[in-house]
Amino acid sequence: MLAGFTAFLDLYATQPLLPMLMDVFDASQFDVSLTVTASTLAVAAAAPGAGRLADRIGRKRVIVGSAVALTIATALAAASRSLGDLIFWRVVQGLFTPGVFAITVAYIHDEWPAGRTGPATAAYVSGTVVGGFVGRATTGAVADLFGWRAAFGALALLNLLTAGALALWLPRERAGAEPSGRPAVSAVTVHLRNPQLQSTFAIGLCVLFTLVAMFTYATFLLHGPPFNLSTSALGWLFVVYLIGAVVTPLAGRWIDHYGHRRSLATAVGVSMFGALLTLWPSVAAIVVGLAGCAAGVFVAQATASSYVGAAAHRDRGLAVGLYASFYYIGGSLGAALPGLFWTRGGWPATVALVVSVQILTVIMAFSFWGDARIAEAPLPEAGV
Repeated sequence: MLAGFTAFLDLYATQPLLPMLMDVFDASQFDVSLTVTASTLAVAAAAPGAGRLADRIGRKRVIVGSAVALTIATALAAASRSLGDLIFWRVVQGLFTPGVFAITVAYIHDEWPAGRTGPATAAYVSGTVVGGFVGRATTGAVADLFGWRAAFGALALLNLLTAGALALWLPRERAGAEPSGRPAVSAVTVHLRNPQLQSTFAIGLCVLFTLVAMFTYATFLLHGPPFNLSTSALGWLFVVYLIGAVVTPLAGRWIDHYGHRRSLATAVGVSMFGALLTLWPSVAAIVVGLAGCAAGVFVAQATASSYVGAAAHRDRGLAVGLYASFYYIGGSLGAALPGLFWTRGGWPATVALVVSVQILTVIMAFSFWGDARIAEAPLPEAGV
C-alpha cells in the first residue's frame, strides 16, 4: 500500500495547479496540461525497462531506488525557472515512477498464492488512491498559501519519508525474480502476441484515459464561471479519491468470487454513471459524479492489474511494465485529447468522449478476456 501511495503521490499532483500555472507562465490550457502529459508519457516509455531490470536484480532494489530518485526529481522541480524547466523535471519524475508502480504489481504476484492476489492487488491500488489524493490536496493547499514552488517542496519531503519507510519495511522478495532467459525483444514479442495480454493492455489504456480526462478538465470546469472555485478548493476536490480507498479493497474479493469480466463491467458501469452525473450544473452533483467515476476506475484498475499478473506466466515484471506503458499512454491521451473536444463542445463533449471509451472497455473485456478465474490456474512449465 505504501508503494502504491509513493507511485501516485507526484504523478498527477499538478492537476489542481493548472489554472494557477496558466497565470504564472502566461500559458494556454494545452501548455500547462503538458505537466501531466509529459510525466505520463515518460512512465509509458520507461515501464518495460523497469520491469526487465526488476526481473534481473530484484523487486525491492528497484522499488526503493526509484522512490529515492523521485525524491530528488521532485525537489529539483521546485527550482524550475520556466514552464519548460518544470515540464523537464516532470519527465524525470515519470521516468522513475514505473520502478515503483509496475514492479509492486509483479512483487505481489511473486509473493502471494495465485488464488489470493486479488485482495493484495486491491490493497496496493488503495494505496495509489490515497497517494493520488494526498499529492493533489497537498499541492492545492500549499500553493494557495505559499505558491507552486512550495507545493513541490512539500511533495519532496513526503517522497523522502516514504522512500525511507519502504527501505525499512518492505520485505525483500522471497520468491525472487523468474526471468525466462529469453532476450528482452523476444520476451516482449511473446507478451504482445498473447491475446489476453493484448486486450488487457488496451483496457488499461482506456481505464486511465477515463480518470485523467475527467479530473483534468473538471478543474477547468470548476475554476471557471459559474463555479469559480479556488486552487485550494480544486485540490480538496480530490478528496473523492478516498471513496476509492474504501471500495477498492472489497474489489479483491469480488474479483476472486465473481471473476474479472463481471467485476470490470460492474466497475465501468458505476464509472459511466458518475461521468454522466457531472453534466448536472451543480457543484454537488459534479462532486458526487466524480466520486462515482473515480471509485469505478479504481476497481477497474485493480481488476485489470490482477488479470495481467495472472495471464503472464513468465517475465512477469516485463509484462506488468508493458501494461504500465499502455496504462500511462492512456493517461497521456486523457490529458491532451479531450482538449480538442473541450474547445469545440465544452464539458458535455468531453463527457461524451469519456463515455465512449468506457463502453469500448467493457466490449474488449467480454470479447477477449478468457476464463474469469484464470488467477487460480497453475503456472505452465518454463518455455510453454
